[in-house]
Amino acid sequence: MKNKIFSLLALTVMVASAQTTEKERIDTLLDSWHLAASNADYDAYFAKMTHDGIFIGTDATENWQNEEFKAFSKPYFDRGKAWSFTAVQRNIYLNKAKDFAWFDELLDTQMKLCRGSGVLKKENGQWKIAHYVLSIAVPNENVDELIQMKEQKDDQLLLELKKQQD
Repeated sequence: MKNKIFSLLALTVMVASAQTTEKERIDTLLDSWHLAASNADYDAYFAKMTHDGIFIGTDATENWQNEEFKAFSKPYFDRGKAWSFTAVQRNIYLNKAKDFAWFDELLDTQMKLCRGSGVLKKENGQWKIAHYVLSIAVPNENVDELIQMKEQKDDQLLLELKKQQD
């Protein structure tokens, strides 16, 4: 009986350890991805994304497929510094097979606090970013003021989007 309990405990520790290792790999990948942008290392930055990766930016019109995002980003990287994001908080979650993960992070950026979230998948044993969403974090007490600031542009964009649906 003691051997069964010990074996179960050992298995639980091994599973938890393996999950921690995967989370640590993902944490390292995300930190190095942000660092590559800060260092304007275009190749290293995009090597961490899947070939069909998506980046959704803070502007409502920024829904970039990988090739579009590369073209948009290239001039920023060519200047010697793209953008600088540092995670100050991050949560990482894994599926049971440990080949699919999702995360959220609070970031210190040139835009002050932002929220990043995304999806990663394992390709050939390596974690890759498949989908990333960047949002500017707005305190609840400032939402009304923000709505007023963006109302005119949002109304115009909403009209255009509704026309496209018709």
